[in-house]
Amino acid sequence: MRGNLLRKNLLTALLLAPATLWLVVFLVLPFVAIAIFSVGERAPEGGYQAAFTLAQYANLPARATAFWNTMVLAPVGALACLLVAYPVAYYLALKAPERWRLILLALVVIPFWTSLLMRTYAWMYVLGGRGIPALLALVGIEDVRLINTPGAVLLGIVYGYLPLMILPIYVSLERLDRRLLEASADLGATPLSTFLGVTLRLSLPGVMTGFSLVMILLLGEYLIPTLLGGGKVFFIGNALVDLFLQSRNWPFGSAIAITLVLVSVVVLIAANRISTRLSGARRVDLI
Repeated sequence: MRGNLLRKNLLTALLLAPATLWLVVFLVLPFVAIAIFSVGERAPEGGYQAAFTLAQYANLPARATAFWNTMVLAPVGALACLLVAYPVAYYLALKAPERWRLILLALVVIPFWTSLLMRTYAWMYVLGGRGIPALLALVGIEDVRLINTPGAVLLGIVYGYLPLMILPIYVSLERLDRRLLEASADLGATPLSTFLGVTLRLSLPGVMTGFSLVMILLLGEYLIPTLLGGGKVFFIGNALVDLFLQSRNWPFGSAIAITLVLVSVVVLIAANRISTRLSGARRVDLI
């Protein structure tokens, strides 16, 4: 009996070993290195110099603009993605004809086959002086500025991350027991009451999964603010690139990175608790 249990545990350990090694090498060790850098000092020539100080964390307000932009535009962008994605996912899961559903899902995924860089460059042209502003000028509406604004960044965020929001919501809605909707209607509930009490409530795990996924990715976003913000809308990702590659202030950049990781963990925990409480589920897996 003990021998069988030992062999079973050994087999489990062998199966988990590759994934565990991968996580340790590419996740745990880099995180430990960044944590060590964050309590160090900037060397005179740039980079890292061994020390033990919390001065880098005390200096975080120096990048308050990047933190503010990220903490405002990231949740607003995730919410905008949600408002657009939910009707799309609802139609795909509950209203779209069965024969067209796979094709429509493929259309949602197709943008991922093209580089985000190329798609963002396309929006630079659309929002730039030769795009929509030029068309507006033809009808007498001049001096319209769309590029290099928070609105342009939000538009790029919604376009770039919308599929990541649609798919988790679609999965939750597709698994919905249609008999619950019929029962709600038979009991006299209005369509709005059915949607709020049944459809939305049971799809909350997918909603919170999509929101958390998009939110966490936006916390470290660099490309969209750089191209559509034009250096005027800074995210934390832009600050990290500046500190590591240009200023070469690795300790300060590491302190910001650690703070970003902690914020991401808080987002995951909060989303998990909110989803569990609202949906009445005992446990909701976000990732």
